[in-house]
Amino acid sequence: MNEDSTPDAETLARIFLTRVIEPGDEAAGRWLREHGPRELARRLCEGGRRLPGVTDKRWTGLLARAAAAEPERDWAAAREAGMRFVCPGSAEWPAQLDDLGDARPIGLWVRGRPSLRMWALKSVAVVGARACTEYGAHIAATLAADLAERGWVVVSGGAYGIDGAAHRGVLGATGATVAVLACGVDRPYPRGHSRLIGRIAEQGLVVGELPPGEHPTPSRFIVRNRIIAALTRGTVVVEAAHRSGSLVTARAAGRLGRFVIGVPGPATSALSAGVHELLRGDAVLVTDAADVVELVGDMGELAPDRRGPVLPRDLLEPAARRVLAALPAHGTASAHAIARGAQTTQDDAVGRLYELRSLGYVERHGDGWKLTRQAITAGRQDHLPR
Repeated sequence: MNEDSTPDAETLARIFLTRVIEPGDEAAGRWLREHGPRELARRLCEGGRRLPGVTDKRWTGLLARAAAAEPERDWAAAREAGMRFVCPGSAEWPAQLDDLGDARPIGLWVRGRPSLRMWALKSVAVVGARACTEYGAHIAATLAADLAERGWVVVSGGAYGIDGAAHRGVLGATGATVAVLACGVDRPYPRGHSRLIGRIAEQGLVVGELPPGEHPTPSRFIVRNRIIAALTRGTVVVEAAHRSGSLVTARAAGRLGRFVIGVPGPATSALSAGVHELLRGDAVLVTDAADVVELVGDMGELAPDRRGPVLPRDLLEPAARRVLAALPAHGTASAHAIARGAQTTQDDAVGRLYELRSLGYVERHGDGWKLTRQAITAGRQDHLPR
């Protein structure tokens, strides 16, 4: 649907339903699947016989909401705020949200110019603790910025802590980020992030299930997390205590067949205890963006080998390294003993020893050979076995 057009009857029915039905309501999702949005909206407006799966009390509450709903007014308010409404099956709808089944959103309210469907195709969620440490904020910002520079869209929840750090990291790298809110996208929450969410709407996308003006509640935060999980190829958790809401996102990702990813923290940190619990299960440990991309990216997007710095001994031929390793840490050894330790002939060992002497590793003392002070120091640094 074009954001400047008048909504058709089905879209208007879905807008009506976002005002009446709470996000993630699977009973209502079944009604929607079985009857379609227009018929369901009609039944709620007319207040007829209760539909299956809810109590009389809850049905009465739904009818009261339906009586107060004004979809045309919501549509006008959305246009005034620069929002559009994206329906399932439309050109901008991300098909991966259909994996949620009857918990699929009725529709999504969106602020921002890019196509949500296109951006979601190559996206990763970065979530974590609200009360994060400096370590967590640094990791989240750096990881998100590096993912953005590699062409990935970073999705998070716009909250304080890890979410905010991830969004800021992407914005600082002039990358692509999506904030999924648990309230009306015209009313950013938390209020302290109003400017940040405004910047995201200018540079990226702000998305939510709730109609204009709606406020967040604890349950809405929890059900919002399923959208973050479903939209993306994987969820990276950076710092999370045992009862963190970000673990809800990670577990939803696992149920949906997405990658569950964790960044480890200090072993003594309670704020990383939830991440470590995930890592003891099926989550994959990562330390940087290259690890994440290798996991969630296309075939051939491999992380570099993790190696320490190249040391002078690494440049020796294997035979010369074996001879060097056969010398004692202290004192001298005969060429015969060195050859035996290196599992080579004495003539070969002597040739290698003269080569090593020219490089400053060994020195000759009469009939014996010993390591130079330089070689002993280097051996301590690179932990060469003695």
